[in-house]
Amino acid sequence: MKKTILLFLLLTAYQNFAQLKIHTFEQAEKFAKENPKPFVVFIHTSWCKYCKMMQNSTFKNEEVIQKLNDNFYFISFDAEDKNDISFKNHTFKYKPKGRNSGVHELAEALSNQTYPTLIILNPNYAIDAQFKSFINAKELLNYLSN
Repeated sequence: MKKTILLFLLLTAYQNFAQLKIHTFEQAEKFAKENPKPFVVFIHTSWCKYCKMMQNSTFKNEEVIQKLNDNFYFISFDAEDKNDISFKNHTFKYKPKGRNSGVHELAEALSNQTYPTLIILNPNYAIDAQFKSFINAKELLNYLSN
């Protein structure tokens, strides 16, 4: 009985933690047609240690999660994603650069291959801000509040 109660409490407590809503470019563009909001695009790679640090600290901060969920469409984008992406009436593709390497055209266009890169796009898809380095939660909250 104690194990059942403990399991129930753990599952209930986990559900109360804020979850960051992550969208694809296509989803965010679709949602923005009905409810225009700025986009926050986090461009990262699987091998970038500063990207991992942001994923495990900055984007786990409850204030950051609340701010992003309420006021933005958040897109987490792996710069080495091999899937085609339709965005702004254009299809962006993965560009192989070697045997097991390459970069996505959209990541290349937005980040100039600097990781992590965080971009704030206004509802008209123009870049309002671009940050090409690790950003902690306090700094990000400051940027998002301006």
